[in-house]
Amino acid sequence: MVGPERPQYVLFGSSIVQFSFSNGGWGASLADLYARKADIILRGYSGWNSRGALEVLEKVFPKDAATQPSLVIVYFGGNDSMRAHPSGLGPQVPLPEYIENMRKIAIYLKSLSDCTRVIFLSAPPVNEEKIRESFSGKFQDIRRTNHACHVYSEACLELCREMNVKAVDLWTAIQKRDDWATACFTDGIHFSSEGSKIVVEEISRVLKEADWEPSLYWESMPTEFGEDSPC
Repeated sequence: MVGPERPQYVLFGSSIVQFSFSNGGWGASLADLYARKADIILRGYSGWNSRGALEVLEKVFPKDAATQPSLVIVYFGGNDSMRAHPSGLGPQVPLPEYIENMRKIAIYLKSLSDCTRVIFLSAPPVNEEKIRESFSGKFQDIRRTNHACHVYSEACLELCREMNVKAVDLWTAIQKRDDWATACFTDGIHFSSEGSKIVVEEISRVLKEADWEPSLYWESMPTEFGEDSPC
């Protein structure tokens, strides 16, 4: 590991996380925002659901690690909300199991250290028409719907209120923009640069308003080696 040691912010989730450094993504924007302040670490797994996340949680976040993350931003829900495939395969996770999986993830992450903070991102909306165009052949019978995403988003937010976990309501935030369906996605599911801007704004708002000590909001954090160049 290179030094000096900085706070670690881990992005943990499915393809919304894995692709967050592409297309002007929100992960890349956070890395830029926190330059010389915190290291943004990507742990994204395309196609995964909360069940798979729970199975690898201890490997991704070992309790005996020399350094524990200062912040973990978690996103699972979109794949969980998909309709069950007739074969019984696929990423769909029933809502009660999804809620319990996310509860267990929150409990585990909060146990890593007294200074590890957690933010959950709820499932965003999707553009169903664009999904049909982008995934023709794979989604003849569309299996990811706005209605299901909304149900899983609300369940995630309710769990966060119950557990006192910070949350970003992506379902509502994305739809505040009138042209969200066309402007915020590359393929109907994954964020364009415009969609990612909203994600960064909402995460930044949560970090700014949180009463955490020390603050994890970028403007409140020290810059490594100070602002001025020694040259």
